[in-house]
Amino acid sequence: MNFKASILIVDGVSDNLGQMEELLQEHYHVRLARSGEDALRIAQQAPRPDLIVLGGALADADSVRVFQGLTCQVLSADIPVIMLISAGGAELEQRAWREGVADVVQLPFVPGALQARIATQLRLRAADAMLKDQHRHFEHLVAERARDAGLMQDATVLAMAVLAESRDPGVGQHVLRTQRYVTALARELRFVSAYTAELTNEHIALLHKAAPLHDIGKVGVADAVLFKPGKLSDSEFEQMKLHTVYGRDAIAGVERTLGGSNGFLRYAREIAYSHQEKWDGSGYPQGLAGAAIPLSARLMAVADVYDAMITARAYRPAFTHETAVELIRQGRGEHFDPDVVDAMLVIEARFKAIAAEFPPPEPESKL
Repeated sequence: MNFKASILIVDGVSDNLGQMEELLQEHYHVRLARSGEDALRIAQQAPRPDLIVLGGALADADSVRVFQGLTCQVLSADIPVIMLISAGGAELEQRAWREGVADVVQLPFVPGALQARIATQLRLRAADAMLKDQHRHFEHLVAERARDAGLMQDATVLAMAVLAESRDPGVGQHVLRTQRYVTALARELRFVSAYTAELTNEHIALLHKAAPLHDIGKVGVADAVLFKPGKLSDSEFEQMKLHTVYGRDAIAGVERTLGGSNGFLRYAREIAYSHQEKWDGSGYPQGLAGAAIPLSARLMAVADVYDAMITARAYRPAFTHETAVELIRQGRGEHFDPDVVDAMLVIEARFKAIAAEFPPPEPESKL
């Protein structure tokens, strides 16, 4: 069964309606209206017309006013309207074009010409609908590809982070926890005016992606140092400190290979290099103090230390959430940025929930 487009013909003279119906009914489903009021009522009924022809003899109003009424109350932008105008109606024709009719046909019309104009407008409408469908499909594909690429990037970053400490039980959960602590801190801190410009939604998303790479430099530290169960000697501690340099160098190498940086790599490099700095300048590797420490690293410092404290080690049990929070509070203004600590104190329940969602492992028995 062939599909027939629906055409609504509006004219105040019955003979005109009959003439156009006879001309068009073989190829189209034709509906008739003798006034603007009838046209409005019929056009509101389903299915909506695919095209409207406004005749030149409307009893209740001129064609332009009928078109305006249909436009305001019924028509969507993709339903074309052809207006029939008597010869010499130049002013009315100009008004019609200004109002946005699809086409104007002079009266008396030539039957073949009107049929061709109608067919052309319906083909244009079908082509426009097809383009819109293709555009929506293209947008869907782009969004799907972008989502897949984002998931791939996230998976790659997490894989790199876990690989850096792959022999350390529970490191995957540590990466997930610290990533979420940093994000939660950033979302809270953005309400402080001094950080609003930096902590946009886009930048917080980049911080979330970059945070797992904070300890990637540990891949360059000897196992004997990295996994020593007791206290490190001074020389061993100096070797451990180099993980910040190794991490920075690895990410800087990526930037050089790419011929430039971006927000994600910048945050990853800052976090890897500076998350062991302390607010009072007593940290490493550079001994930076205060706001000279990148904000991304100041966020990670709180997240990393909190997670280290609530995680059991072979040489000590895990601290409780409450103890960890209190020790971080005591480090406010010395080890940690006061603003970041204040943000943590506001959302400490969120920290506790994250720790419960990704629980640290129990230490291995020494028996």
